[in-house]
Amino acid sequence: MAKREDPRLQDESRFDEISRRVQEVAGDAPHVVRIAIEAMVRDHNPDLTGTADSAGRVGLRSGKVSELTVIADLKPGGAERLQRIFNLTKGNMDGAQRVSTLHDMRFVFLENNTRILFATAYDGDWDAYINDFATKIPELMDFLFQNAEGWPGIDSPDVKDFIADRQIDAAGWFVANPQVTVVDVRRMQRTEHALNEFFDAMAGREDLDPSTSAALKALTDSISKPEGVDY
Repeated sequence: MAKREDPRLQDESRFDEISRRVQEVAGDAPHVVRIAIEAMVRDHNPDLTGTADSAGRVGLRSGKVSELTVIADLKPGGAERLQRIFNLTKGNMDGAQRVSTLHDMRFVFLENNTRILFATAYDGDWDAYINDFATKIPELMDFLFQNAEGWPGIDSPDVKDFIADRQIDAAGWFVANPQVTVVDVRRMQRTEHALNEFFDAMAGREDLDPSTSAALKALTDSISKPEGVDY
């Protein structure tokens, strides 16, 4: 029968490895900073644990969420045309909700309005995400990115090369809820609305048996428990 190693020794050797790696990259940092870095690379709640995986062709993925950052040259007057669009919509692009993997997207003008940075967070794989743009909001994509030099059109077979050639991988990538997709968020919102309606309907009921009342109270207390946040 194989001898089982004491798991405490495995933990100890792992912590030693973490300490060594932190010492290598932050050996001259204050002790309190090294402690903070060690805490960042130890095990965490699996629901809140990200990764440093590839999103596919380009970009990083943390858990189920991926990042994409593109910098492109703008055509003459492109920044002004885009700014008029952003001013008209006040930054609201609800049409993009049709892409059910899209968390957010941001547009930033650079270098005296001659270039644009497009950054977005999304769920899943890079290729599937670009396909979603091409099939679900092609008009919006072309309307916006026709202001970029060399934009081939979202339906072009060259569009993925255009994006990938201008995309820059994030050097660091943090997601507060890396295991939660856009679809998950929407389902949680529907669940919250349904539960609120249920609690309103059950409030004041005096015809419930003791076990049902106790179960209802336990559910209410669990859902009402506040998260530990510092604002």
